[in-house]
Amino acid sequence: MTTDTTSVINSTIHDRKDYYTALYQAALTITSSLEIEQVLQSVVKSTTEAMQVKACGLRLFHPDTGQLQLAAVYGLSRDYLAKGSVAIGQSPIDKETLGGKSVFVEDARIDPRFQYRDAAKQEGIVSVLSVPLEVHGSAIGVMRVYTGKVTIFEEGDTQFLSVLASLAALAIDNAHLYENLKNSFNGIMDALWGVNVSV
Repeated sequence: MTTDTTSVINSTIHDRKDYYTALYQAALTITSSLEIEQVLQSVVKSTTEAMQVKACGLRLFHPDTGQLQLAAVYGLSRDYLAKGSVAIGQSPIDKETLGGKSVFVEDARIDPRFQYRDAAKQEGIVSVLSVPLEVHGSAIGVMRVYTGKVTIFEEGDTQFLSVLASLAALAIDNAHLYENLKNSFNGIMDALWGVNVSV
């Protein structure tokens, strides 16, 4: 076995170990906290570190506005985040992702599907991988990673990001269910006793 082959094998094993660790940490965070902002921030940070990419962001879709609103991000500058709104009508990548597909962009600086190409160039963003956040079969947002150099993502990378996106979507759904349950309880107590009981 050559040194190069050994190096590739060790690199692959290391990457898988990082992925397993990130998944484990994400699952622990989701099951131990209902603070959705904290959970999502932990997920995007773990994703960035495990995939060894420049950044990771998570946006939720708002049907009323047709826009994706930032929910959590790690690794992107304030200037880039202030570039403008992400509108589905002007972002073919996000439209396709919300349709339930993973989307790969080899070079966001020149790909016409990418909404903010100039901003990507200034930020040093090159390749982008985007996957949907799905709850009960419907996409509620997108999760994507950004690299600072041309990167070809393998199937395992896409699967890893998709699993983390599913965990993030589950956390969001659980937080909504908890909030609805709490509001229903408070409404019942208010109706019965005339007082608002916080839980």
